[in-house]
Amino acid sequence: MKYSKLITNTALLAGLALSAVTVAHGEPLKVNITKDVGQVEAVHNGNKVTIMRNQDEKNTVNPAFALTSRTCPPFCVQPATLAPGVETVGEVEVLGYIKKMTDGDKSVLLIDSRTPDWVVRGTIPGSISLPYTKLDDTKGADPLSVAEAMELFGAKETSKGWDFSKAKTLVLFCNGMWCGQSPNNIRTLVKLNYPADKIKWYRGGMQDWETLGLTTVK
Repeated sequence: MKYSKLITNTALLAGLALSAVTVAHGEPLKVNITKDVGQVEAVHNGNKVTIMRNQDEKNTVNPAFALTSRTCPPFCVQPATLAPGVETVGEVEVLGYIKKMTDGDKSVLLIDSRTPDWVVRGTIPGSISLPYTKLDDTKGADPLSVAEAMELFGAKETSKGWDFSKAKTLVLFCNGMWCGQSPNNIRTLVKLNYPADKIKWYRGGMQDWETLGLTTVK
């Protein structure tokens, strides 16, 4: 399992490095994403978006993510691993999945698990919005919204339950390591028997994404 995961991550990173462009407006970037990757193309709501880090070396973190001490609960520090088989990923891996989607891979979805009031402030290019309240029946989700989400994920409802043979790889995120919205979505999916190996969790979420100066879209 670990060897297979290593091969998958290596392939993601290799594809990312080969596809990235390292110049903008004819000038070399001063702040790259990695040593070999300057920027990555994404498609968000049908529009092309270039993901790169903020080039202003004096830029500071978004004040919305500058707070260090939110009341817990509900804003408690999340563990590194949410459930057996669910992989925790970082920014480079997320960019690798975005690259796959941009290249036409329909088997991957990047999911913003936050409520709309957070999403409108900015999200990761290429993501779709699926608030945790639309999937978890204990948080108000009804059977129709759950069924719509599962079908979006490639699952098919049968008389014996959900068929996950064509389930998509889901990359979920929310506000960061103190946010419980994507963990809620992931735990709900696990309860619904969604294949754990097709669930990826970007634990750092928007806080880490913005701290690194990466592009966001409204």
